[in-house]
Amino acid sequence: MRTSTLGLVWSGYLVIAILLLAVTPALVYPVVVSAAGLALALAVPRTRALSWRPVGHDLGRLLGLYLACVGLFYVAFQVFTVENVPGLFISFGAGLLLGVAGPAVHVVIGQGRSLADLGLTRNRLAETLMLAVLLAAVQAAITLPTVSFGAPSEWLPLLVMALVVGLFEAVFFRAYVIAILEPMIGIIPAVAASAALYALYHVGYGMSGGEMVFLFGLGIVYAVAYALARNILVLWPLLTPVGGFFATTKAGDITLPLVAILGFADVFGLMLLAVFLVTRWQRRHPRPGLVAEGVR
Repeated sequence: MRTSTLGLVWSGYLVIAILLLAVTPALVYPVVVSAAGLALALAVPRTRALSWRPVGHDLGRLLGLYLACVGLFYVAFQVFTVENVPGLFISFGAGLLLGVAGPAVHVVIGQGRSLADLGLTRNRLAETLMLAVLLAAVQAAITLPTVSFGAPSEWLPLLVMALVVGLFEAVFFRAYVIAILEPMIGIIPAVAASAALYALYHVGYGMSGGEMVFLFGLGIVYAVAYALARNILVLWPLLTPVGGFFATTKAGDITLPLVAILGFADVFGLMLLAVFLVTRWQRRHPRPGLVAEGVR
């Protein structure tokens, strides 16, 4: 099957998977999207040449960064809680920053690969943006009628938080996990592992087992979208941040002051600084055969 046709098939899967969010019970959703995705992958597999091969300690570094991030989130929300806002925010922000800076250092400096392997690339930009807008529009169509917005001072901090958290999740759980695991175990298990790690990391937020089961299904959809585009712009800043913003606003269980915007802006700025410094290091230490095609 031609590559363009494969793209249309998988795009159709993603649209249907998002539409199913409106009509499928939470615990049934992951079964449906996982089974459909697996059947589709086996029927029309995508192939991708991989020139890089991992070594044993790469998996250890991935798991170490994962546990560190989850641990920081757990400390933020289960130890500090809202009774210690400075401690909560510092721990939360550190976890978000580590989840972007750590993968960039590991993949680029540790492995000698490109930031493009973390989805930070201009490759296939037009196709990626078209798919991103399509998926976000479908999501908005089924979600907006169910959400009531208050004053901007109530929802604007939640939107900024969703944007920063969404960048962390796109880089870590989709790009980084798949970049490390796909050469080891193949794309189908790597997508499943991405979704599982994404779901389990919410233990740091204190979520229940049922909620994490649902998030596994959602993680499958997000990982498939990334695997199709190989560019985090398919997920961020539209699909996953806006989805998280809708969910948080609808739940109404998080209230943030306007000043929180400055804190999240600082974390976002540090994320960009980390990527910039890694990019600068890469240009000063070129590896034979490596084309630095990431963020420029």
